[in-house]
Amino acid sequence: MSDIMQSWWQAISNWAAGTTVTWVDLLVSLIILAAAAAVAFAFSRLFSRLLLRVARFSAGDLDDTIIAAGRGPVTAFIILIGAYLAITVPLTLAPAVHDVANKVASLAAIFIGAYMINAIGSAVLRWLEEHLESRDAANTGGWALPLARRGMVIVVFAMSAMVSLDILGINISPLIAGLGIGGLAIALALQPTLSNLFAGTYVITEGVVNEGDYIEMENGVTGYVVDVSWRSTRLRTWTNNLVVIPNSRFAETIITNYDQPQEHVNVFLTCGVAYESDLQHVEAVSMDVMRQVEREHPGVVKDYGVYFGYDTFGENNVDFWLFMQASSRLASFEVRTALIKQLHARLIDEGITINYPVRTLHFPDGWTPDGQPPTREQAARSRRPSTPPQPQGPLPADTPGGGGDGPDV
Repeated sequence: MSDIMQSWWQAISNWAAGTTVTWVDLLVSLIILAAAAAVAFAFSRLFSRLLLRVARFSAGDLDDTIIAAGRGPVTAFIILIGAYLAITVPLTLAPAVHDVANKVASLAAIFIGAYMINAIGSAVLRWLEEHLESRDAANTGGWALPLARRGMVIVVFAMSAMVSLDILGINISPLIAGLGIGGLAIALALQPTLSNLFAGTYVITEGVVNEGDYIEMENGVTGYVVDVSWRSTRLRTWTNNLVVIPNSRFAETIITNYDQPQEHVNVFLTCGVAYESDLQHVEAVSMDVMRQVEREHPGVVKDYGVYFGYDTFGENNVDFWLFMQASSRLASFEVRTALIKQLHARLIDEGITINYPVRTLHFPDGWTPDGQPPTREQAARSRRPSTPPQPQGPLPADTPGGGGDGPDV
């Protein structure tokens, strides 16, 4: 780089020592510079304001943002063109000095262009951030868009620097190869971090999880979403503890969101009555209880309605279910509690029985209810055949087998 600067200075010095520039040439250069400054001032103060006024007639304000962001870079371009023309048109430059002027103008144009791209891109991303926040997507505007703005600045100016080096005649092929190898090494080293970053971006832009939602993960972790950052998602559990989940695992698991697609939660309650019960009467009582809860409890969605149905013949009862909707997940617990209490009290008042589960156990001979095997005496007693009682004294003569001398042989 120092050799290039020295060669430039040497070329300018040699030209200045042997130049034949007159005051007319200098006057023309000053006129061109003044004209460029006037055009730049007119664009910055007058034409850009006119564009802004015209843009206000459009539906959105994005065009206003783009015009305001591009005003400064365009003004700098006008001044740069004027300066280049003021040097190259009226003055008779040596080929080496003309080459220096071309390279300096190219470098300035590259960095002004990079500044323009960065200014307009940052303004557009900032506009998106503001509008996403107004639509309750604060997480997306909270960290993803600022991170994109910083990344855009690095990429744009890095590319500008490499193009500038190429213009100066510096071979950038080794630099690109080194950056490629270094980028691969950095990507491998930051693989978990990058995985969490892209997973977090996917979770937020998907829009299925927002701050304040109550979710349940596949592994049983439940809680309210406190924050979704670039690396992790934070949940607050029922015990008021904080659970930090890496976004890479959060994006791959199955999630149940109790606040989506809407906040209403269905309340499904099962019960059963004895087989001797009048099922028509049971249905009427259950519907009456649900309508009473619907009228009295503020957490019930009254437009949804109440529903009843028999399910199956159970082991001890005829099973049925009751179905209604609560306005939120917290209200569903209150609605379920009120429904159980009122249904239980009403079934008792109506004399309808809810059977308890009953089991009859049969044990082998000698086995005890505690599951212990029989002792030897108990086993022998259970296997010993019972003998009929023996009569006392001789049997009567008319009894078969009794008395006499037995049959003749």
